[in-house]
Amino acid sequence: MSGFYEVFEVFSRKSDTAPLQHQFSLLAPNHEIALVMAQENFMRREPVSDIWVVKRSDIRQMKEEEKDALKRLDNKDYRTTKGYGYLKKKWRQYEQEMFDEKEILSWKGEIQR
Repeated sequence: MSGFYEVFEVFSRKSDTAPLQHQFSLLAPNHEIALVMAQENFMRREPVSDIWVVKRSDIRQMKEEEKDALKRLDNKDYRTTKGYGYLKKKWRQYEQEMFDEKEILSWKGEIQR
């Protein structure tokens, strides 16, 4: 019996635009039986748009040297929105320094003239 069954990973989508999500693993002798088992075990529980069944041995993980190529350069912060998060605080400080109470009250006299 050893070697007859293979491990398959089951992924699904709730709608055509939703991302794939891993649901569970199962043992089956081939792809066709694995798909039937996935449908029987999963689709009757909740509505899905699509099911993917993949043999675990066909899934390849990146090696460490391949992951290094994905790292961003240090000087690319301007490409992410977090690089501008400080502006709101800076603007608030600028407004508080510029519009103090004396200045605002002085406008009243200028408007009446």
